Amino acid sequence: MEIGKASQTALRVGIRRAAHQFVERPRILEDPIAVRLIGSGFARDMKRASHKVARDFRGFMAARSRYVEDQLAEAVAHGVRQYVVLGAGLDTFAYRNPYPALRVFEVDFPATQEWKRGLLADARIALPGNLTFVPLDFERQTLAEGLGEAGFEDGAAAFFSWLGVVPYLTLEAFRATLETIGQLPAGSGVSFDYTPAPETLTPARRAVFDRLAARLAAAGEPFRLFFTLEGLKTELDRAGFQRREQVDYRRLNELYFRNRADGLKLSPAGMGTLVIAWV
Repeated sequence: MEIGKASQTALRVGIRRAAHQFVERPRILEDPIAVRLIGSGFARDMKRASHKVARDFRGFMAARSRYVEDQLAEAVAHGVRQYVVLGAGLDTFAYRNPYPALRVFEVDFPATQEWKRGLLADARIALPGNLTFVPLDFERQTLAEGLGEAGFEDGAAAFFSWLGVVPYLTLEAFRATLETIGQLPAGSGVSFDYTPAPETLTPARRAVFDRLAARLAAAGEPFRLFFTLEGLKTELDRAGFQRREQVDYRRLNELYFRNRADGLKLSPAGMGTLVIAWV
């Protein structure tokens, strides 16, 4: 990502989340704030909304956010009072947060965060009192430093969302962030998505990957980090996580896409796999 330039992938995700509010019934993720934040911009996605690949990406992006928010609800029920959205982009949870006692920290690249704050102001979306913005370049400052300056309590458990970020990081930045979370008190957790190593993909998935990777590279946000199942397990063990679960398209279909009249479901060619890990 270029210094001083907002993330284009964050915009695309925001547009798809807004389009989901109009295209799919029932919605997987109820997010009226996304429509206000994007404004009329989501209309660009409506022309190709019925295309199979567009539906798959839109469904996955809605499902991964829904899954993380469901896991957050479980953490809050067990006493967690801090939620950190890493690489927040145009995520809207903080502006529809149903938990008055939950502090939300939005961590993102400074230029992307400044751009988002402009969109929020233009849409007249109020900033909640329990929200803290944390501008952070993961490659130049550690998560611990950024959160510490923002008033995060490292002696209390926290839950972290880390969606749409890991594939763009270096291994060193990924490890540093995992280690910071892994040192927090028991009950802390993180959920993130990652891209499987290209050589492990089926031909159909590899074709989707190659097209997507080329578009992202052309936009200046290339994929940099991939994992195998065993490789990721090793990283989580090293960082101190005690239990974890892989959540692929099959599990997401079971959770959120069963018995839909519109037939929407995630295909095997989808790129993302989710992980939930607990300290």
